[in-house]
Amino acid sequence: MHASSASRAIWKVLIFLVAASTLAACSSSKLFDPKIFVNQDPAANFSKYRTYNYEAQLGTDERRGYRSILSTYLIDAMDLQMQQRGYTKADDPDLIVNFYVAKEEKIRATQTPTMVGGGYYGYRSGYYGAYSGYDTTVTQYTQGTLNIDLVDNRTRTLVWEGIAAGRVTDKARENAQLAVNGAVTDTMARYPHLAPGFVPPPAAEPAK
Repeated sequence: MHASSASRAIWKVLIFLVAASTLAACSSSKLFDPKIFVNQDPAANFSKYRTYNYEAQLGTDERRGYRSILSTYLIDAMDLQMQQRGYTKADDPDLIVNFYVAKEEKIRATQTPTMVGGGYYGYRSGYYGAYSGYDTTVTQYTQGTLNIDLVDNRTRTLVWEGIAAGRVTDKARENAQLAVNGAVTDTMARYPHLAPGFVPPPAAEPAK
């Protein structure tokens, strides 16, 4: 393949992935707007991975042996992301997908300058000045972290992980499936691989 042809092919892949994830990202990523971190095993050969499936007992499953609603949301979102990249689901897959979600209560204190002397203390006006102080506001919030693990099924080695960490809002809790879709979409946007031989379909022309 000539350099110009290779460049066009790469751009087609990028355009396809952006177009395919735009709807989910626009509608849901703002519900949970995380920072994304990724790590990859430098020795892993991603050109050999064609198929995927899920860990039998996901990190987000109930410990009593049944699948949680959260796991179902994550699987649905991840199926879309993997299939957009040319991977197919198989009983004996090349890649095993696992998820883990953690929540931690955080406290944030902010200070804003204020002038002591207004309101009840207005009797001081015209006699002497007030000193500067600070109003302290304490806010409690939930920090949420989603881990997406891709494991080589033959060697049982973690080859790629994506981490999404951010503040969990009330709106995200009320629209959990949309928030999950957005978090998975944002995280997988940092996954740079396609299944070998996969050629994405051309991006749809925008409506006029």
